[in-house]
Amino acid sequence: MNILVDIVQALAMALCLPLSGWRLLHYFQLESYQLPGFYRSVRRNAQKTLIPGVALAALGVMLLVLGAGVPVRIALVLAMAALLFLRARREKLKKPFVVTERVKRLIATHAATAFVLALAAGAVSDVLLYLLPALEPTLIALAALCVLPVEKHINRQFVEDAKKRLAANPNLIRIGITGSYGKTSTKFLLRDILSVKYSVLATPSSFNTTMGVTRVIREQLMPSHQVFIAEMGARHVGDIRELADLVHPTIGLLTSVGPQHLDTFGTIERIRDTKYELIDGLPQNGTAIFARDGAICEELCARCPLERKYMPGDLVEAEDIEWGPFGTRFTLVDRETGERAACRTRLLGEHAIANLLLCCTAARALGMTPHEIALGVSRCQPVEHRLELLDGGAGVSIIDDAFNANPVGAKAALRVLKAFPGRRIVITPGMVELGGEEAAFNRAFGEQMAESADVAILVGKRHTQPIVDGLLAKDFPQERIHVVSSLEESTKVLHGMMRAGDVVLYENDLPDNYSE
Repeated sequence: MNILVDIVQALAMALCLPLSGWRLLHYFQLESYQLPGFYRSVRRNAQKTLIPGVALAALGVMLLVLGAGVPVRIALVLAMAALLFLRARREKLKKPFVVTERVKRLIATHAATAFVLALAAGAVSDVLLYLLPALEPTLIALAALCVLPVEKHINRQFVEDAKKRLAANPNLIRIGITGSYGKTSTKFLLRDILSVKYSVLATPSSFNTTMGVTRVIREQLMPSHQVFIAEMGARHVGDIRELADLVHPTIGLLTSVGPQHLDTFGTIERIRDTKYELIDGLPQNGTAIFARDGAICEELCARCPLERKYMPGDLVEAEDIEWGPFGTRFTLVDRETGERAACRTRLLGEHAIANLLLCCTAARALGMTPHEIALGVSRCQPVEHRLELLDGGAGVSIIDDAFNANPVGAKAALRVLKAFPGRRIVITPGMVELGGEEAAFNRAFGEQMAESADVAILVGKRHTQPIVDGLLAKDFPQERIHVVSSLEESTKVLHGMMRAGDVVLYENDLPDNYSE
């Protein structure tokens, strides 16, 4: 009889844990199923991640102390777990939790390991059994480790299939793009320019991991495609090397090297070496194209042993550059033939010109003429949430730069804002993933903001304090600084002050696992 009771309680716990840990499972997905990042998310969001499990454990132990029978304990603990699950499901999310096949395998493994542990704990003491929910982050990590061999096997099969599909098209031009920032925008700009002459497939959105690129190859690559552009992202040393081994690019573009993801890389030197893995992965007759940044990218170009290596200005250059609220226009000049072509685009700012010239250089290296390139430039559209100019209605302009701010991009966005007439308003939660330098970068962001904005609406009191310090250090009026707790509250503040002629810059939007 006792064994049957233990089994029933263990089954109840195996059901309770995935329900009460639903938000934790979401954070695990947001961190690309990487345990170090998952634990950082747990620490950052301790109130959301730890309290539900502790509360569930406290309820179970309290029922034991009060002498409640097994049916009552199970019913109340299950009810509370269900309430925690429903609360997590109702939460407004920027990136919803997607129950993929991988998540289903993780949940099944989590339930199975929870059942075994609950059975073992119950055999010792019911108190131990009901304390298990308090260990939910560790139990999810345990389940992830148990299922890891299965996931690696499945991933290897998918990757091998993708490699076969690429090998079936030996004439396919394969282009890899990486960088600390600017890679997604550059990818889409290059796609639009090359599409004038070629049939192009580019990885969508921010698909830039090995499995994301693998999925695109398996599901979207057709024999008719002449060019495949793969964005290559990295959070750890070796990530780009793995992607290069998958795609085997013949052309590589390096957009930037800077302090992005310092929380995982630790140093700029590691970031530099990881980004250079793309160039190392090119064949001897490959083409390497580096941003002209006056810094690390130029140093990497100098050390690159390939004969075909270029920077903007080597094959083509831009003259007569003008930019403002209307967009950007310039004259593209072929350095070899002297041919000139007028280019115009809706893209905003100097940063856009740098990315465009990188793409124009790649297009020229592939044999496109300046006039073909200019036609492609005219087709380029702002990438969603990356310096995207929108009509806010009532005479208000919106600059949406809400995707993943970084020190260089944020500074460029403020320069764009400064070029607009009217009252300039910035709404931002600041920057993240900058390791120990995060506070210093956000303070510098505040100092730069003071020179470009008239009003600052900051989302998140704790995280934006360095921005406030930077603003005040530049004598920015205190009454024009508004600190709010959420994006929804920032909208209310904005609507209370907004008037015709205003221009509003949305700079960054923190993911769900970074909210205060």
